[in-house]
Amino acid sequence: MENFNYHRPASVEDAVKAMKGASDGKFMSGGQTLIPAMKQGLASPSDIVDLGSLRNSGISVGATVVVKAGTTHAEVAGNADLKRAIPGLAALAGGIGDPHVRHKGTIGGSIANNDPAADYPSACLGLGATIHTSSRKIPADQFFTGMFSTALQEGEVVTAVEFPIPKKCGYAKFPNPASLYAMVGVFAAQLADGSARVAVTGAGAGVFRVSAMEAALAKDFSAAALNGIAVPAKDLNSDLHASAEYRAHLITVMAKRAVEKAK
Repeated sequence: MENFNYHRPASVEDAVKAMKGASDGKFMSGGQTLIPAMKQGLASPSDIVDLGSLRNSGISVGATVVVKAGTTHAEVAGNADLKRAIPGLAALAGGIGDPHVRHKGTIGGSIANNDPAADYPSACLGLGATIHTSSRKIPADQFFTGMFSTALQEGEVVTAVEFPIPKKCGYAKFPNPASLYAMVGVFAAQLADGSARVAVTGAGAGVFRVSAMEAALAKDFSAAALNGIAVPAKDLNSDLHASAEYRAHLITVMAKRAVEKAK
């Protein structure tokens, strides 16, 4: 691990200012991705701007559910109001990593990093969430732009995630047995207007939606409605854990399970 300058800002404005003054700075929230990457020499930032000092955590449930960026996975999983409003989101958070990761990792850090096998991006895309930042609001459909890539501009900080409350939703994943990251994870939701959204993580270069499944579920939100619908293996990930063809098969299996779990 190389030397770096450490900043502990007292406000979002201070955080943005510190980042603008860094030659190669990184924001850190829970540190569950950045710290291991630095230990392995995969990241060597000149400056770390610790967002944990902002104490920007908490969940509010009203016409929508707003989760502040510094809220841990454990807090999302355990919040009683959120469980009633969006049970699929709470269940997703409860299946992230191990207890240590769930008590340190944050929703803002996860979506800003946008690991292609992370769980939260599928919930954001599957529910049609809005990402609040230090300067604007970004629809989830525009936020996730590719592998470890988002629409965030230099120095821009995620401050909260706003989720519309669906009629029902569910999440199912086939986890890597070692890391518990999703080899394939599918979030399926029936929205308040009756439309459906299906978002897949772990299978490709980034999270993506499946329009054919969405059209079928909009007519009949049931696992049987997905019979015969398959995602082409082309462009899906293929590695020592699973081939692209196997991941394509898992997408349909996990989508059906997500719909069956939906409540």
